[in-house]
Amino acid sequence: MDKEKIIKSIKIAAAAVLAITIAAELGLKYSATAGIITVLSIQNTKRETIKSARNRTLAFVCALILAAASFRLLGFTLFAFAWYLLLFALLCLYADWGEAIAMDSVLITHFLSERSMSAPLIGNEIALFLIGTTVGVLVNMHLRKKEKVFQKLADDVDSQIKGILSRMSHWLMEEDKSGYNPDCLIQLKESLDLARTCALNNYNNALWKKDSYEVDYIQMRQQQSMVLQEIYENIKSITCLPRQAKQVALLFEGIEQGYHRENTAEGLLNNLDLLFQDLKGHELPSNREEFEARAILFYILKQTKKMLIIKREFILTHRR
Repeated sequence: MDKEKIIKSIKIAAAAVLAITIAAELGLKYSATAGIITVLSIQNTKRETIKSARNRTLAFVCALILAAASFRLLGFTLFAFAWYLLLFALLCLYADWGEAIAMDSVLITHFLSERSMSAPLIGNEIALFLIGTTVGVLVNMHLRKKEKVFQKLADDVDSQIKGILSRMSHWLMEEDKSGYNPDCLIQLKESLDLARTCALNNYNNALWKKDSYEVDYIQMRQQQSMVLQEIYENIKSITCLPRQAKQVALLFEGIEQGYHRENTAEGLLNNLDLLFQDLKGHELPSNREEFEARAILFYILKQTKKMLIIKREFILTHRR
């Protein structure tokens, strides 16, 4: 079983028990509700936890006002509660407070059960809300950035891209490309999704000092992966092998060998421009099939340049 899930489950259970204990020690009615509020307040990141607590607090104030109006006009009846719930649900959905509907409405049911909205009972519900929300927020404040986890995921992505470049270099020189499948690109997308989730969680767990490097890095690799997908499709469409294919294959080998996180890609871009100039000086194709193949190779070089520029712009933006 996933260690992280076990720890989170223990944290949720312990936090709920703590909130219930505090509420009970203060002599509050419906003390178990504080534990439920705590459970609902625990999110995956610090930023989500703070945002959720803010939204639920605003929603709770609105819930009290709507409940007071509904019960005053229609009495402490099921119809009055249904009317309150209709109005509150509409408000929450329009304000993007959907997560507050169930939690705040549980508190409102206590007024219905007691057939009263006296000052002491309102104070009781406010106390339950504050205890549950506060414990939930405090429990999540220990969350830290998982830099080592991201590093491992990013290294895996980089390794896969190097492998893709190596395969491209190989298959460019093969006339029969029936065995060239997109499995590696599919796997890369899955790895990028995992790394992006980790990067976003790390970003949202930093409340004060925001550093978007990890998120931007994965975004840059995602942009490159889309270009690689296009290059793959063009390589598959080449039906003959002009001698220029060897030069393009060697370029891919050079990109693979010079592929690392801090590479500005300047040298690789210079090599690519030199290759462009060299290919433009070659004699014209002798037949239609060669013409089409060389046109595809030129387009592949343009796509490759786009991929390298994406990396260069990222490095220039995030020089440390």
